[in-house]
Amino acid sequence: MERKSAETLALTALAWLVGNEELLPVFLGSTGADAEDLRRQAGDPVFLGSVLDFLTMDDAWVIAFCDANGLPYEAPMQARAGLPGGEMTHWT
Repeated sequence: MERKSAETLALTALAWLVGNEELLPVFLGSTGADAEDLRRQAGDPVFLGSVLDFLTMDDAWVIAFCDANGLPYEAPMQARAGLPGGEMTHWT
């Protein structure tokens, strides 16, 4: 996935998290971020990668996000690969 598309999907994921009253506190607690941090870092590709890292920790979250946005279930991982730090590790 191209970087611009990956950033757009990650911003969609961030907006979805912000609108999720149950999951937002979990995200904030795990990242140490607050609402101001979310606004300030929304344009940072590294931060957007961390949003997708969080989202993809749980299949139920991926399914809920993708269903809510009409996306295929593999889209968050494809987007993650297009952002800094998302490169696949090759162990050979």
